[in-house]
Amino acid sequence: MAIRSSGAVTFANQRRSQRILLAVPLLVSGQHADGTAFVEHASTLIVNASGGLIALKEIVSVAQTLSLKNANTDNEVSCAVVNVERRGSGLNEVGIEFRGEDQNFWRVNFPPTDWTSRSAEAKRYDQDPQTAPERDPSVKR
Repeated sequence: MAIRSSGAVTFANQRRSQRILLAVPLLVSGQHADGTAFVEHASTLIVNASGGLIALKEIVSVAQTLSLKNANTDNEVSCAVVNVERRGSGLNEVGIEFRGEDQNFWRVNFPPTDWTSRSAEAKRYDQDPQTAPERDPSVKR
């Protein structure tokens, strides 16, 4: 997300890693404002190397600490709520950021931080000629 200031664009909030649309089943736990605990089955909407976006019924606040348990791997991680957007559907879209270094919680290999879709590697497709399908000479390309 870019911030506009006097017509110039700065990248103070530039993404630190690639975002991926991925539904990961989670068990989310935390505490209500009154101190009572909650646990909710939830799912991610978007993941990235440092956190993601999850859909929650529970009402949470920015800076609140949540615990996420990946239902696929049983791994757990602590995270902080960094954004909350209430939706008309009754669900809240909650942006979360892992606390400390993550241990590949989503089990996704994200591109390096210096990778862009404009790089030469992104445009190149190397295929082994021995495994490439044969071309039909009657088909015009």
